[in-house]
Amino acid sequence: MANYKPHVSRRNFIKKSGSAALAIPLLPLADPFSLTSNVINDGPQVHLFSKHLQFLRYDEMAKAAAKIGFDGLDLTVRPKGHVLPENVERDLPKAMEAMNKYGLKSKMMTTNVLDTSIDLDRQVLETASKLGITHYRTGWLSYPENRSIQESQKIYRELFKKLESANKELALVGCYQNHAGNHVGAPIWDMPPFLPSPESTHLGCQYDIRHAVVEGGMSWELDLRYIAPYIRSIVIKDFKWGMENGQWKPINTPLGEGMIDFGHYFSLLKKYKINVPISLHLEYDLGGAEHGATEITMDKKVVFAKMKKDLTFLKETWDKAEY
Repeated sequence: MANYKPHVSRRNFIKKSGSAALAIPLLPLADPFSLTSNVINDGPQVHLFSKHLQFLRYDEMAKAAAKIGFDGLDLTVRPKGHVLPENVERDLPKAMEAMNKYGLKSKMMTTNVLDTSIDLDRQVLETASKLGITHYRTGWLSYPENRSIQESQKIYRELFKKLESANKELALVGCYQNHAGNHVGAPIWDMPPFLPSPESTHLGCQYDIRHAVVEGGMSWELDLRYIAPYIRSIVIKDFKWGMENGQWKPINTPLGEGMIDFGHYFSLLKKYKINVPISLHLEYDLGGAEHGATEITMDKKVVFAKMKKDLTFLKETWDKAEY
C-alpha cells in the first residue's frame, strides 16, 4: 500500500486513530446517485452536524434536532464521535433508530474513512450502507515534505479509485472536504487531479464555503465554478477575519454575521443546479458544543435557539436567492 498520511482531527489534523440492518427510509426528492435529477426548487435538505450535540444521548439528540426543524443529522462516526468506529455495528443502528423515531431522514455521516483495505474502515461503510446512509465525509490527507505534491496526488488518485469502487459496491457517496490550511484540498484547485471524473456518482467533494472563502478570498467564485461538477455534499458555516492574541485569524460567526454572501452563494448553487445534502456547522461559541464537548457550559436551550436561528437564516436566504 502506498504511503499516505490521513488527518482526522478537525482542529489539529492529527493522525487517524485507529450487524444489524435497520430499514431507514431515504429522501424521496431525487436519486442520490444521479447527476441529472437534482431539483433545486424543493429547498435544501439540511442536516445538523451531530458534533454539536455530543452532550446528548441518541434519543435526546434526535428529539432536539427534529424539534429545531432539521431534516436529519450528519452523524459523527469517528474517534470521539457519537459512534466510535470500533462499535459501529452495535451503536450505529441505535443512533439511526433514534433518528427514525423522531422522523429524521438522516443520510449523512462524518468519518475518517480513506482506505477500505483497512478492516475498520470497511466495517464502517458496510454498516452505514445497510442502514440507509448514502453520503459520508472521508478522512483528510496531507502533503508530506519528502515527496512532491504531484507525486502525492498520483498516490491519492489511486487510493480514491479504490475507495470509489468500494462506494459503488455499497451504494455510497464519499465526499472529501476542502479545509483551510496547508492541507490536501485546501486550495480547491488541487482536488480534481486526485478525485475521480466529474461524472462519478460515488466519490467527489464536500464543499465547505467557509474554508473556500478563507483560502480563496475574492476568487472563491472561480473555485466554486471549477469544483462544481465534483460537489456531492455541502457544509454551511460563516466567519470573519479578526485579531486574536495579536494575530489575524478567521473568527467563526453565526450565519449572516460574517463575510459569506450567502444570497449570492445560494444563487450560484441554483445556477449550477447543485442540490446535494447540506451539513450545517456552528463553530462559534456554544459553551463547548462547537467543539463537540460532552459537557457544555451554556444552557442547552440557548444552544438550541442559536441552531434554530442559523437554520432559519439558511432556509430563508435560500428561498430568496435568485439566479
